[in-house]
Amino acid sequence: MKLAFVLLFCTVPTMAQTSSIPAACGNIDAGYKDYKIKLDKSEHGITAPEAGKARVYIIHDPGSIPLIGYPAVAVALDGTSVGANRDNSYFTFNVDPGEHHLCSSFGGAGAYFELAHFTAEAGKTYYFRTRIIYTDHKFMLSLSPVDSDLGEYRVNVTPMSVSTRVH
Repeated sequence: MKLAFVLLFCTVPTMAQTSSIPAACGNIDAGYKDYKIKLDKSEHGITAPEAGKARVYIIHDPGSIPLIGYPAVAVALDGTSVGANRDNSYFTFNVDPGEHHLCSSFGGAGAYFELAHFTAEAGKTYYFRTRIIYTDHKFMLSLSPVDSDLGEYRVNVTPMSVSTRVH
């Protein structure tokens, strides 16, 4: 009986969290392991948005947490996967003007996800940073906008992540 109670106690929070994954995440939480990621260490710099679009950079800061087999951090925009980072890296994409919802995830089945939204304006560039934080004996994921000065600097000194979903 004690074992059944312990199993129920341990699985209910996971089931509750999995069933409440926001629409902004789409199916990325189930597919974070399904990314093949190469880090391109050649110089790239800031790229202007396509005409009539805005540009978004997702920069991953691994912090100082020593992780073996550092996990991919997948990102979705409005429920559709747009890429993934690992280690110290970034990727970029264009978006149409208007309100957008970002979701970053790692850990599978919604174990860790974070949300942010923004309103894109044509011709503008937006920078967001993901970080895995270890606090109070647990992992947390952070997704937050960053100042353009910091964003530009990080893009100029960080490898570009080239990610492909492999189903």
